[in-house]
Amino acid sequence: MTTGIYCRPGCSARPNRENLRSYVLAAAAEADGFRACYRCRPYRETVLVPWTAPELVCRAVRMILDGALDRDNEETLGSRLGVSGRHLRRLFREHLGVTPDGLARSSRTHFARRLLDDTDLSVLEIAFAAGFGSVRQFNRSCRDVFRASPRELRARRRAGDRLVADGGLPLRLAYRGPLDWTALVEYLGARAIPGVEQVSGNTYRRTIVVDGDPGVIELRPGCREEIVLVVHLPHWEELIHVVERARRIGGLDLDVAEAERHLGRDAVIGPTVRAHSGVRVPGTWDPFETGVRAIIGQQISIAAANTISGRLVARLGAPVAGLSQLGLTHTFPAAEIVADADLLGLGLPPARAEAIRAFARAVAEGEVRLDGSAGLAELVASVTAIPGLGDWTANYIALRLGERDAFPANDLGLRRALAGHADGKPGELAERWRPWRALAATQLWSADATPVEPARGAA
Repeated sequence: MTTGIYCRPGCSARPNRENLRSYVLAAAAEADGFRACYRCRPYRETVLVPWTAPELVCRAVRMILDGALDRDNEETLGSRLGVSGRHLRRLFREHLGVTPDGLARSSRTHFARRLLDDTDLSVLEIAFAAGFGSVRQFNRSCRDVFRASPRELRARRRAGDRLVADGGLPLRLAYRGPLDWTALVEYLGARAIPGVEQVSGNTYRRTIVVDGDPGVIELRPGCREEIVLVVHLPHWEELIHVVERARRIGGLDLDVAEAERHLGRDAVIGPTVRAHSGVRVPGTWDPFETGVRAIIGQQISIAAANTISGRLVARLGAPVAGLSQLGLTHTFPAAEIVADADLLGLGLPPARAEAIRAFARAVAEGEVRLDGSAGLAELVASVTAIPGLGDWTANYIALRLGERDAFPANDLGLRRALAGHADGKPGELAERWRPWRALAATQLWSADATPVEPARGAA
């Protein structure tokens, strides 16, 4: 309170305890006029909302980090979540200490500050990469948050900050708690869609589409509690949202320590969790893509599902030149394309082909919302309303989308892992694992010695 500076836990500064005030988020401290410590640099930490916050607040934060307020306002965001903008602001102030607009500004400014440290991008490029409308707006935000201009901040970067690139733009993705990257990459690699995804060693690569243009991202281990993201893009606009989506592939925003403490106390799953600390729920770049892959994978092997997915991509995806040496050839087709596509000859049963088209139509028309605005129950209901899609498919999509309590109870792998414990009813046993059932399912899949496609089970 006496210095006007905020730090993250563990900073070497030692102020008197009576002069300390605690905040949930850095953005809340900034809203009260504090600036970031130059020593511990809290802007390099990720935004981690306490899991005890209301679900609506958590969803709003995720949507804000995905860019919901880049072009819309708080009223529009509130309406997407089923509340007024005024009520949303009240919830944010009560539980986070900052407004939605304040969180969005803080997120953009922190991201820009990391680019100033880690890259040689110009101030203009960083302003647009972080989502600012102009350099003047960027300068004003930096002075408000960090009490210095972008050029002054870059002059303060440390010698070891700059990431040397041998192609693409490398960025650091910080996370908290343990991370079993090997297990995560093995899971993603086993289910990689040919032409769109590729795993080599401990590196995951995939094609992406940003503002209609193709690009490539790579994820690989970095230093302690860091994953290195390398992006290859034709322009840097929207880079801040590329980074947020890339983080979700690795489940880097999961409060894994709290989840492991909760699950570790359970007599059934506790030994598995303690033996496999760091397992995280595999996320996804594109929930629609994951949904299509899940539908294809119903009742067939992983290898067969991969083959059919590759055929679909080769037929409907947009070709991307110059990446064949990496095993990347196409971007995944959009929902609008799949909805009206001819899927004959791919190896799909007619009923499943129609289920894929119906799912694509529902996503394209907004009947199935994959942007995080729909709660778990609403998302499951919207997916299961599609003929041919059941509880397993809906919960698996939700799990990969980041719903921490999703649980595909009919999954064959889960039933086998819980044989002798659940009496054929994994869903009932999993009730005591709330609100971390998605991690519980992932732990059980990881511990299952026999490779099995999680999609094998009831639709």
